[in-house]
Amino acid sequence: MRVVQQLQRRAHQVSRIVRDQGVRGLGARALHTAARRFGADAEVFPVRLEDVRAADLGAPRPVVVPPVPADGRLTVNWISTPPAPGSGGHTTMFRLVEHLESLGHTCRLYLYDVYGSRAVDHEPGIRSAYPGFRGPVLDVLDGMADAHAVFATAWMTAYPAFNDPCAGKRFYLVQDYEPWFFPVGGLSALAENTYRMGFHGFTAGRFLADKLRTELGMAADHFDFGCDADRYHVRAGVPRDGVVFYARRLAPRRAIEIGLLALEIFAAKHPDLHIHTYGEKIGSLGPRHVDHGLVTPDRLNDIYNRSYAGLTLSMTNVSLVPHEMLAAGCIPVVNDAAHNRVVLDNNYVRYAPATPHDLARALSEVVTTPDFAALSRTASTSVSSRSWDAAGHELEKLLRRSLDL
Repeated sequence: MRVVQQLQRRAHQVSRIVRDQGVRGLGARALHTAARRFGADAEVFPVRLEDVRAADLGAPRPVVVPPVPADGRLTVNWISTPPAPGSGGHTTMFRLVEHLESLGHTCRLYLYDVYGSRAVDHEPGIRSAYPGFRGPVLDVLDGMADAHAVFATAWMTAYPAFNDPCAGKRFYLVQDYEPWFFPVGGLSALAENTYRMGFHGFTAGRFLADKLRTELGMAADHFDFGCDADRYHVRAGVPRDGVVFYARRLAPRRAIEIGLLALEIFAAKHPDLHIHTYGEKIGSLGPRHVDHGLVTPDRLNDIYNRSYAGLTLSMTNVSLVPHEMLAAGCIPVVNDAAHNRVVLDNNYVRYAPATPHDLARALSEVVTTPDFAALSRTASTSVSSRSWDAAGHELEKLLRRSLDL
């Protein structure tokens, strides 16, 4: 049955590509696929060129907002790329969506997929990964229904948000400064242009809101990171046996090269300790290395509880990982940068320059801390009150204020 479903999905993808781009587009994709098999650097363009051509930033559409019903319940369209397993950005988005739904608002999810899959192809995985989400899963290429608010959630989704004629004030959930994901060039410019589309930003942490306001003149509010303390917590009686590294080759901003070098230096000094890695499979780093790969949140809490320290690097906006580590009593070692300090704002995070030796020294200082158990408990307590409900409340306040309710 699964093979049949995959074949049907591929058939729909091919028919959509041919419909949208013609046979030449299908042939180009086939060449890209073949090139990737032989290691060539070829990828599907992350935004539909038709959407970029249609987006005349000098001629924005007038903002039209439908009347809000007497009960104050809003309808919100969310445009998103299909969620990937383990995606922290999608997890945060769905937390916000589900909070609005819990307050009686209606949320619709519109998927933007440059690979040609339909929303119905992705819906079973979305329902499984985010069972609390109650709204419909639709395809943004089919057009959006009118709403009170329309949210872009990544730079490529801002283009259909700008172009679609549906009613609704435009907002932008900004969880990182996405032009930094690319070398300076066409893609970085296309990403940066989305901050000039006149949307109101809602950013993950204060750093991004300040940057968008001061450098790009974009209206922006922010929310503080929450922490799922029910899932990430200190487990009594679990012995700690090493350190952990969030390793993602597919996310260059997580600086895996520097992290692996730091672990090599650390392991030479502490050969008795384990090196735990997760995020994706990376291969063996030595006899004491445990390569966990992609893991569930519950399994991740177990790994954190086995680790004295966690190496988590971010060259752009910080990830959710440091707060999760803290909740489990694992001390995060983070590259020292303004964007990390501003957003984390926690006295138990250890900062170090982004050099392998400095990061290795910081890990060593943590694992040799006298009375580590006491440090671990107080670090966990420092984030125990950071609920995601606060971020949801900030979002609803922003919507009501922006819509003059």
